[in-house]
Amino acid sequence: MDWTKYKIAKELSHHLNGDLSPAYENRFDMVLQFHSPGLAPVLKSGKAWHILPDGSPAYSERYLKTFGFYDGIATVADDSGWLHIFPSGQMLYSNRYDWCGNFQGGFCTVRDCDGNYFHVDKNGFPVYKEHWKYAGDFRDGVAVVQDSNGMSSHINENGDILHSVWYIDLDVYHKNFARAKDKDGWTHIDLQGNPLYSRRFQSVEPFYNGQARVERFDGGLEVIDESGNAIIELRPAIRSDFSELSSDMVGFWKTQAIATAVNTNLLEYLPAKFQELNQKINLYPDFTLRLLRGLGELHILECKYDVWQLTSKGEFLKKNHPLTLADAALEYAGPMSEMWKRLDSAVTGHKCWTPPGIFKEVASEPERCKSHHRMLQSYALHDYRSIVDYLPIQENDKIIDAGGGLGVLSEYIIEKFPDNLITVIDLPSVVEIGKEQNDKSTIRWHGIDFFEPWEIQANVICLARVLHDWDDPDALKILKNCREALLEGGKICLIEMVMSEHGVSGGLCDLHLLMATGGKERTVKEYSNLFEEAGFRVDNVSICDSLLSIITGVI
Repeated sequence: MDWTKYKIAKELSHHLNGDLSPAYENRFDMVLQFHSPGLAPVLKSGKAWHILPDGSPAYSERYLKTFGFYDGIATVADDSGWLHIFPSGQMLYSNRYDWCGNFQGGFCTVRDCDGNYFHVDKNGFPVYKEHWKYAGDFRDGVAVVQDSNGMSSHINENGDILHSVWYIDLDVYHKNFARAKDKDGWTHIDLQGNPLYSRRFQSVEPFYNGQARVERFDGGLEVIDESGNAIIELRPAIRSDFSELSSDMVGFWKTQAIATAVNTNLLEYLPAKFQELNQKINLYPDFTLRLLRGLGELHILECKYDVWQLTSKGEFLKKNHPLTLADAALEYAGPMSEMWKRLDSAVTGHKCWTPPGIFKEVASEPERCKSHHRMLQSYALHDYRSIVDYLPIQENDKIIDAGGGLGVLSEYIIEKFPDNLITVIDLPSVVEIGKEQNDKSTIRWHGIDFFEPWEIQANVICLARVLHDWDDPDALKILKNCREALLEGGKICLIEMVMSEHGVSGGLCDLHLLMATGGKERTVKEYSNLFEEAGFRVDNVSICDSLLSIITGVI
């Protein structure tokens, strides 16, 4: 009776010998493969256990789920949770988990009842103190871990971070290289966490004898070498570059269609049948139907049983939505589009082009000022909640939220630190709107010009998406004012989208800042240089998610 030659019958109810004869008489609802030391998981009538090669039980206990033996240990689950057992059925430990993986190289990943992942050894003890949002199996002494913001890196068997680079998605190392995804796409990285080449792909496979199969963004397949060079094309592009470029060039169709839907209040009357809409709004019927179809193509609307209604995506365009993008739609289709028309003058250095003074321009128009800052408020509400955990704030710290707009970040900080004193500083016109909307007594408001002395001091100064609105000379002036406003031992926190040193992600946003404010997105190195000129040094860089990072500076 050689269990190493067993196969699973097509009915999944038993195992077969090498000659395809039944290996035993018993029948089960489901069986899995035999693993060393010669045991297989089975399930029958809602109960699970392991069997010997002759089909008899390996032990007396019964479980809800059983899995194969790895490193001489199997994962099982009962009413109280998940755990591990020896071949005898004896438990490794008394703990219970919400889920358990399989032992690989003496370690196993588990998830506790709070949703935290970590690794345990064969005694059931945690290998390290940290808890992760996710932790994968170890391979050759390295495992992938994911932090609470969804970014992934590698750890060694002691739980130490192998390199300081974090990716959107990541795989374990295979022959010294690992698959990794950054903002630009998939690539391969070395043991230091650095990409092997500059190209990015839709997907990549691990290297196999120095070559890897990859899928390009146009759907084409090719095999590349370790430098990212194409060796052979396996499939030509399935998406046309011509068509994709044509689509890119008519992006204004989308911008204007969305803005028109907001501007005409069309979306405020949905859901409704087309005939009902005609009665409620004063629009030309034929053209309105064509607009509805266009919005449907953008997945903003859908028509079910002759009723037009907003999709979950389209709901953000309702004016009363907590995260409304209605104001953004009008801003991008109107003033912002006009600014972009002068991009050629900007990049050619035309004498008549200067960066627009958008902040003073917005402040001079009360209604636009309110709309513009509602737009910024929606983005802040969406993006800032998760970053508070990464800010180096302590109890009783005095905080300045510089350029804090309508106080969204301050509100999130107050939720976590209700006893801290926080002051929002911004243009006087913005501060007045903030005061009207925000009644939290723990938030103070201070209308100032960033380029004049601030006349207040704090332990922590937060600048959320502020410096990217300014060129280097002006950004440096702001940082120097921050330095004067910091109390001894204080810290400055820049919350920005950090550009990659070599990638292209964020390039269009960087262009938008050029045309809207004359500012720029920057790399960590560029922010570090500004810090140094202003009398700071970079103390820490925290990647909060795939969009935002916090660069902390100290004197």
